[in-house]
Amino acid sequence: MIDVQGTLIDDRRKHPIAGSLEAVASLKERGVPFLLVTNNTKLESGRFRDYLRELGFDFSDEEYLDPLMVLERRVPPSAVAAYGTESFLQILRERGYRLEYESPEAVLVSVRERFDSDEFATMIEAILAGAKLVGMHETSLYAKNGRRYPGVGALLKMLSFATGCDYGVVGKPSRPFYEEALRMLRMQERSIGFEDVVMISDDLIGDLKGAAALGMRTALVLSGKIASIEEAGRLGEKPEWIASTVGEWFESYERGAA
Repeated sequence: MIDVQGTLIDDRRKHPIAGSLEAVASLKERGVPFLLVTNNTKLESGRFRDYLRELGFDFSDEEYLDPLMVLERRVPPSAVAAYGTESFLQILRERGYRLEYESPEAVLVSVRERFDSDEFATMIEAILAGAKLVGMHETSLYAKNGRRYPGVGALLKMLSFATGCDYGVVGKPSRPFYEEALRMLRMQERSIGFEDVVMISDDLIGDLKGAAALGMRTALVLSGKIASIEEAGRLGEKPEWIASTVGEWFESYERGAA
């Protein structure tokens, strides 16, 4: 399983990171089962797949998964207080969700550059009134224009602490999302289990910690949210591998495997 933002494409220009096109092409050519697992919520799944293919990545629809593809299983179309980019809100409207901030059935949080305290107050009131708190994913950090901000996971934990209420997660690193990813991998090779999977990502807490808890092997790349091995060490998690880029990881792994 391979993360996309910060792992295959960079967070600034949204272009392929060195070696990423070649890594995916190598998997494809050798028939190694793989799945691109992204927390994309800004574009409909089909549009984001098309964008990645325009950048040169070679993969089929069955080799891609994002939270929008499983959203309705967690939160059926209903009245939601949704927070995210305007494109995310438009996707919800087109899917039959009604944006409702007075008495929603769920508070649905996705990535956005800025939130303000009044919005947090509205979320808290809705949660205390009985609305479910759901994150589109649980990303630890949000990287934008060379700076790092609290990710959706950090906001969920803040709201959970403020209200005493638990929360659910649609995308990574939730167990249902990873189980769906495993089901899709098994369409390529039926015998695959979590113990056979390497999860490669730039998000040590938001992707790799949850993957490791399910028995997956983990590889951290330093091309996105985490800038150095020292930073990774301070976060307290220990992936099996650390590499500068996904291309470098594949080269070193193949040398070791050989």
